[in-house]
Amino acid sequence: MASIEIGQPLTARGKATRARIVEAATELVRAHGVANTSLDAVLAASDTSKSQLYHYFADKDDLVLAVIQRQTECVLATHESHLRKLHSLAGLRRWRDAVVELSRQTDCAGGCPLGSLVSELAESPRPRELLAESFARWEALLVAGFRAIQVRSGTSRDCDLTELATVVLAALQGGLLLAQTTRSTRALELALDMAIDRVEAQLA
Repeated sequence: MASIEIGQPLTARGKATRARIVEAATELVRAHGVANTSLDAVLAASDTSKSQLYHYFADKDDLVLAVIQRQTECVLATHESHLRKLHSLAGLRRWRDAVVELSRQTDCAGGCPLGSLVSELAESPRPRELLAESFARWEALLVAGFRAIQVRSGTSRDCDLTELATVVLAALQGGLLLAQTTRSTRALELALDMAIDRVEAQLA
């Protein structure tokens, strides 16, 4: 059964129904993982019928792609408030503090929503591609912030901003994974501090 055609306009009611399905699936995947989230569970959580679900999504794989997109928007929205107004290393450290505090507030449980999806979907081509695009968008936010720091500080030092963004994002992902494992933010703090020290050394 085919899902609704891409580009076909949805009514306001249709948009609300689709959003409800995606939101329910996102919450279930976040709590139980992709493999342990059934379409029946999504139907029950979203209070929708099977015909409604298949009107918008061809199958579970199609729904998972929508979950990736939803999680991407949620994760980036959390970080954009800091990274889009990044003009100094002090601002970068405030972002670091916010990341650590968010992990602390959840008792270091759950890790990164996108990172958790990667652990399950990295061997599935289309989800992996979509997740790679998500991380590329995240890196782009960091690159833009680093460029703004350069402009504000007046430095003309030649350095690879994309490489620096990769270092910071890798430190964040690894730190969140270890924080989830140890239930402590210590590794996250150390990883981000060392990554930011590298940024400072390159941008100063």
